[in-house]
Amino acid sequence: MTPKRKQRLFVILGLVSLAAIAVGLTLYALRANINLFFSPIQIAAGEAPIERQIRAGGMVKEGSVSRNPDSLDVEFVITDFVEEVEVHYSGILPDLFREGQGVVVVGQLSENGRLHADQVLAKHDENYMPSEVAEALEAAGYSSSDYAEKYNSADKYDSADEYSGTKNEGAD
Repeated sequence: MTPKRKQRLFVILGLVSLAAIAVGLTLYALRANINLFFSPIQIAAGEAPIERQIRAGGMVKEGSVSRNPDSLDVEFVITDFVEEVEVHYSGILPDLFREGQGVVVVGQLSENGRLHADQVLAKHDENYMPSEVAEALEAAGYSSSDYAEKYNSADKYDSADEYSGTKNEGAD
C-alpha cells in the first residue's frame, strides 16, 4: 500500500468515526424527548417504560369518566377492547373529549400501572381514531370499521352533540 493510499484510508476512517460519534451523541441527547406510542395491550404486557414520558391511545371506556367536583382532576379508562389502562389527568379536558371516543394521552406510567397524563388529545368526528390506536387495534385483531359501526349504531349522540363547540364564532 502506497503512503498516499494509507493517508486516504486514515482520513476516511477518521471521518467515519467522527460521524458515528456525532450520530451516537445526537441519539443520546434525543432519547429523553422521544415519546413512544403504546396500546393498552402493550402496557398490560409490561412493554411500556415506567416513569418515562410515553403516548398511549385507545377508546375512552363507557361509564369510566370520574370527575372530582372540587378540582380539575379527572380519572378515566382507555381501552383497546382487550386490555384497559386507568388514566389520571389534572387539567381541563378538550371540549371534544367524551366516552366512546378515541384519545391519545401523553404522560408517565406509574408502578401500579396507572397513567398520569400531562396532555389529553381528542378529535371531534365520531369516526375518528388516531392512526396509532387504529394500528394497535388492528394488530390485536380488530378493525377500525368494527368500532365505527359499534358506536354509530348506538345512536347515543344526536347531531347537535356531534361537534362540541370548538369554533369561536364571532370572536375577533
